Formats: sequence, structure tokens, C-alpha cells
Amino acid sequence: MEPVLRAAAVYGLLLVLFRITGKRSLSQITTFDFILLLIISEAIQNGMVGSGYSVTNAFVLVLTLILVDRALGLVKRRFPRVERWLEGAPLILVEHGRPLRERLARSGVDVDDILTSARRQHGLERLDQVKYAVLERNGDLSILPWDKQAQDDEDRKRAA
Repeated sequence: MEPVLRAAAVYGLLLVLFRITGKRSLSQITTFDFILLLIISEAIQNGMVGSGYSVTNAFVLVLTLILVDRALGLVKRRFPRVERWLEGAPLILVEHGRPLRERLARSGVDVDDILTSARRQHGLERLDQVKYAVLERNGDLSILPWDKQAQDDEDRKRAA
């Protein structure tokens, strides 16, 4: 019965903590959020199933980790350079329909990934229909298509 009580206590603590600290969808999770979740899961696991570990110890570890994460969040908001250094900055991978090969290679993204995002987000079929493709800090690809008038002008230039 003790493991059931430990699990319920841990569940209750995490529910309260995550409700207090705010909501964020999993699609917007940053590297630091992911690392925090991994470390919390390890700390909690020991508290739930480990016979030599107390639930209180697990609670203290989780509270410490969340406080450190919140403090780091405040530092990042106050000092944008720290945030850029820790989390990176958005990276342009396609500019005016031309892939930037060095950036693509460095980021591990290929043209097929960009075309897939372009089709899903905007129904675009060709790379030259993409004005910019940006690799966001959270790993998402944002596609900014040419506006319709600029695309028509570009198509006319190619046809001439």
C-alpha cells in the first residue's frame, strides 16, 4: 500500500507545482524544459519506488529544480544575451527561395524537411515559393511564403 500512497503524493505535488508555475504546451517546450522534466522524473522515481528514499527528499529535489528553473527564467528575461547564449536564436535556413546550405548542414535540417513544413503550413509545392524558412529556438520550422504579388512578379521574371 505504501507505493500507492507515494505515487498519489507525488502526483498531487506535481499537479500543484505545474499549475502554479504556468502552462506551456509540449509543442513549445524548450531544451531546458525537457531537461528539467527528465531530471524531475528521475528524482521522483527514486521517491516513489526506492525503499531507501523518502518522498520528502523527492519533494525537496523537485522544488529545488523548479526554483532553479524559475530563477534561470528571470535571469534570461532580465539579460537577453544570457537567453540567446543558453537557448540560441532563430536561424534563417532559406532566404528568398534559396537554401543556405551551410546553415542547413549545421542545424541538421534538409530541404525535404523545409518542403514538408511548407506544404503543411501553406500548401506550397516548391522552394522558390518560400521567402524565408526559419528554424525556431524550440526546433519548429516556420515558413514565410512570398506574398502573392511578389510571387507573381518573380514567376514573370523567370518566364521572360
